[in-house]
Formats: sequence, structure tokens, C-alpha cells
Amino acid sequence: MAPSKVLAGARVVLPTGTATDGRVIVDGTRIAGTAPRDAEIIDVRGHWLVPGFVDMHNHGGGGASFHGTAEEVLTAVRTHRLHGTTTLVASTVTADLDFLSRQAGLLSELAEQGDIAGVHFEGPFISPCRKGAHSEALLRDPDPAEVRKLIDAARGRAKMVTLATELPGGIESVRLLAEHGVIAAIGHTDATYEQTAAAIDAGATVATHLFNAMPQLGHRAPGPVAALLEDERITVELIDDGTHLHPASLRLAFRHAGAGRVAFITDAMDAAGFGDGRYVLGPLEVEVSEGVARLVEGGSIAGSTLTLDRAFQRAVTVDGLPVEDVVAAISANPARLLGLYDRVGSLEPGKDADLVLLDAGFRLKGVMRRGAWVVDPQLG
Repeated sequence: MAPSKVLAGARVVLPTGTATDGRVIVDGTRIAGTAPRDAEIIDVRGHWLVPGFVDMHNHGGGGASFHGTAEEVLTAVRTHRLHGTTTLVASTVTADLDFLSRQAGLLSELAEQGDIAGVHFEGPFISPCRKGAHSEALLRDPDPAEVRKLIDAARGRAKMVTLATELPGGIESVRLLAEHGVIAAIGHTDATYEQTAAAIDAGATVATHLFNAMPQLGHRAPGPVAALLEDERITVELIDDGTHLHPASLRLAFRHAGAGRVAFITDAMDAAGFGDGRYVLGPLEVEVSEGVARLVEGGSIAGSTLTLDRAFQRAVTVDGLPVEDVVAAISANPARLLGLYDRVGSLEPGKDADLVLLDAGFRLKGVMRRGAWVVDPQLG
């Protein structure tokens, strides 16, 4: 077994606040409360230590997607780990139900092995009016029996389903998901304020990439955005890549919902951590240029090329958010939503030794997952 490690001298972001001359003790795969005498001391003064990032909405990276083979899925997972995401939920996009069921089986096996944290189905139960980068020909109303088929195919590893709850069967499907302990997320929706409020009352708890793929906030027809922001039962996903949201919109959502109700996500597709070029998202062709992914036909934004280390840096340096609030949004809040906060999401004794080392400019300088360095610390 590797010797215990003490990472000493950093600003350590803890649930209680930031320790300015803190230390984190790693014993095996876990964070420990005390260090043995022979522990290795690693001087990380001048850096930040934050919990490993938790991405609950991610479609791929490194040139691979979560619609691919097991090896392709693992390629995407490894890509995001290099950028600090130590816990990741694999998101699918709209496809034939039989394909999604088969893919859910493959993804559930990887979840059982600990490679991913579960499965998120984004589509096919979404509105054709707000389809974004989903194939309209494959969309369908959220029939509770079909929703049940997908979550059963994931063998207990389904974490979230995004659906347009105003469609026929939407409210019943929300209730079904809530009964089975699966997050019902409102997204790709054309719902009114009142329809959104009814879905929340039925058990929906997440807003899929707030503002994107839903009606704009209006002063006479406030639509879903107002209902999702004002209800304390809802956690709002935000994509902080500078493309999906204007900084003012992001700050408005963050400050209105509060730091405890925001989850930063990537909504990443294959090109994340890989580069510009032509890709396929589900059955649709995507062109990535200067890091922005858009459908070849129609030009809709098609996911992102974001990684969570970039989202973290941007949130602090561009959006001006407090570091502690960003840590909540990028680690603790999604971990709680996914039912994983007893293991990940904060730097506390007994939890997995998942952490990210950042320099004073919030650039990633090291990643540890379960006590092993994924990215060796760069301290020069």
C-alpha cells in the first residue's frame, strides 16, 4: 500500500469555510483525520485544494461519446478526469428506445465497476418545439411505461431523466421517477409557468441547463424559468462556458437561486478535451469551430466542449463568484442530488480522496481520485 500523504499549506475549501493554511491527509483511497508519522508531506503552499468535481450532465469527450462502446465510454471518462471531474454521470441523447435500453445496460455495468456514477437520459421525452440538438424524428411523449422501460434497463443505475413535463404523460412520468428514486429534470420544454409549477409539485427537482431549450423569461408570460428559479425544491443546472449563457444571466440565476441550488455542468460532447472538427451527436452531424459545437443543419448549439476546470476558473475570474460558492455548485450540490454526498463532494475524513489542486489563478495543477494521482501535482 502506498504511504499516507499529507498535502499541506494550501487554501483548503471545506464545508465550514476555507482554511488558509490547511492540510488534507490521504490514507489509501480515503481522506483521513490523522496522519501516521511516516506520512509523505507534500508542500502545496500557494495553491487551492478543492473537492473533485461532480458532473451530472455530460455526453462525452476525448473524441468519444457515451453512445459508444465500453472503451469509447472510458475514453470520455478519462478525458474528463484529466480536467478534475472525479465523479461523472453518463448522459445519453435522443435515440431509438431499443438502442437506449441496450446502451443503458452497458453503462450500468460501468457504473457497477465504479467507472461512472450512473446514467442520465436526456430525451427522447422532450418537446419538438425545444429539441435543440436532438433528432425530432425520434422524439416521443413521456409514456410512463416507456420511461419505466429505460430506468429498468439501467438496472438501478438510472440517476436522472430529462423530460418536457407538459407533454401527455409528463406529470405521471414525474411521479413514476420520484417513486423509483430517479431525478425528474425539467428540460427541453415549452411549458408555461403554471405547467412547470405543477411538475415541481409532482416531484421534479432539477432544471436541465436553465435558460437553454426553454421559453425566455417574460414579464407577462414568465414561463418555466421563473418557476424553476423561485422554487426552493429545484436545483438549476448552469453551463458556464461563455456561449450558453451571458455572464449576467448566469449571475442572475446563481444569486436568485442561491449557492445551494446551483449545479455547474458541462453538457459536454465528444469534442471536449479533443478539438475542432466534425462529430456526430446521436444521429445528427455537429461542426465544432473555435470550441463551439453547432448542428451542421440548422445551427443549433449542440452541447459544449466545456470541462469543469475551465468552468471553475471562469466562475471565479470572470463571473466574480466566491470560491466557496463555486465549490458548492461544482462538487457538493451535484453529489447531494445524486445521493453520493456520503462519499464525494467535500474534503472530509472518511470520504473518497478525490481532490483538485489549483494554482492562485485557478488553473488546474493536479487531480487525485480515490487516493491516486490522475494528474501529478505541478508545483514548479
